[in-house]
Formats: sequence, structure tokens, C-alpha cells
Amino acid sequence: MNERLLLGRSIDTGSWVHKLDARSKITGMLLYVAIILLSTSWRSIGLVAVFSIVVMATTRIPLKYFIKAVKPLRYLMLFIFIVQALSVKEGEVLWSLGSFSLHAGGLRMGAFSVIRMLFLLTFTALLTFTTTPAKLNQGLEGVLAPLKKLRLSPDRITLMISIALRFIPTILDEAQIILKAQASRGADLKELPLKEKARMLVSLLVPVIASAFRRAQDLIYSMEARGFRMDAPRSRYHRLRWGAADTLFVAMFVVLGVAVVLL
Repeated sequence: MNERLLLGRSIDTGSWVHKLDARSKITGMLLYVAIILLSTSWRSIGLVAVFSIVVMATTRIPLKYFIKAVKPLRYLMLFIFIVQALSVKEGEVLWSLGSFSLHAGGLRMGAFSVIRMLFLLTFTALLTFTTTPAKLNQGLEGVLAPLKKLRLSPDRITLMISIALRFIPTILDEAQIILKAQASRGADLKELPLKEKARMLVSLLVPVIASAFRRAQDLIYSMEARGFRMDAPRSRYHRLRWGAADTLFVAMFVVLGVAVVLL
């Protein structure tokens, strides 16, 4: 497995989290997002951090993989930190230049926002790391089943999500191949100045997008050739089974949410 391309890929270690029903993991992740949004103090985010690290450790997946999953968004987190640090005008003034000033409260808020986003991204990566795309798709159908009462098709939604997750590593692999081909012709991205890098990345979008559309068209032809029909009744190779471990897993998030609200 290419360690650089972790998004959308499962890493099977046989842990108890891997054996859980996909529906319980999806429910847990939704509760976790709500818990992160409700965490407004350092004590609450500290409790969430301890909980997250313990659960990630029990998956027996090295923590470096969770960190690598966040690496592509490091510049976004840096941007969030800068915006929060410069926009919050609370506490002691640490630095001032014209209309810009840096306050102690801004630094705290910037660090707090980055930490929340860091744990949100690393912990939610647990969902794709411990669940195969097929089981994730089946779990999403189970979670979205009530939408049928609103005359919405869970099958269509889950199909779009599963194809998107499957195409993410494929498109990234394709981009890596094109970058290596350009480097072999003397256009090494690492050695170019920043302006030339931007131009090269823009030119990279055209073949990557063209390849994505070509793969999507091939996928459509393959599905039609195999008789695939949307919303048609079909059997399942794997059946979802909700057990006591799944109830315990969801209950852990409920207890964590109550503790965060009370802190």
C-alpha cells in the first residue's frame, strides 16, 4: 500500500473496532462530530483527546497513519490558526503592526480551533481505516434507510459516496504517475520555484480530470454490461449484525457527549 495515499483505504488489523457493525461506526462518527462542536473548553477537549487516542490505539493501527491522513490539510489548519489569532481581540496584546494586532486570547483560540480540527480529522479517519468500502456502503444504506419514507433513494446516495471514496486513491495514484512522468522529462516539481509549481499544478489538472471522466465512463459501461439497475432488489453477500459490542461502542460516545456537556 502506498502510505502517501491513505484517504479512503482500509487497514485491516483484526481489532475489535474492525469487527463492529458498520452502522455503529457511522453512528459513532456522527456523534463524535457533534461532541467536537460541543467542546468549548480546554477540559472538554482534553477529555475528547484522551478518549480519541485510547480508541485509536485499540485499533492496533499505528498512530502515524492517522497523522498522515491529516497531512494534506495542514495548510488549511495553518490558515485557520492565523485567521483566529488575528481576528480575536481578547487578552494581552503580544504584537501590533498598524491595524493588525496579536492578542493572547487570539493565540489560545487559534490553537484550540486547530486541535479540534486535528482530532476531528484523525478520529474520523478511523471509519475508513477500519471498514472496507463494501461494508461502509452497506452501513450507509442501513443508516439512511429512513429516507425512503421521504421518497429519497438511499441506494443512490450510498452509490455516489462509495464511488467517490473508491476514486479518491485512484485519482491520486494517477496524479502521482503524471508527476513522475513530468519529472522524467526534466520538470521536477520539487526543484521549481513557487510560481512555476503553481503553473505546473494547474496544467496537471487537465490530464487528471480527463482521466477521471474516462474512468467514470468505463465504470458506467461495465455496470450496464453486468445488468446493474438502480433501486433493483438484490441480495447481500454480507449481512449486517448488530451485537452487544456495537451497543457498547455507541454508548461510549453518548457518555462522552454527556461528560463534555457537563464540563
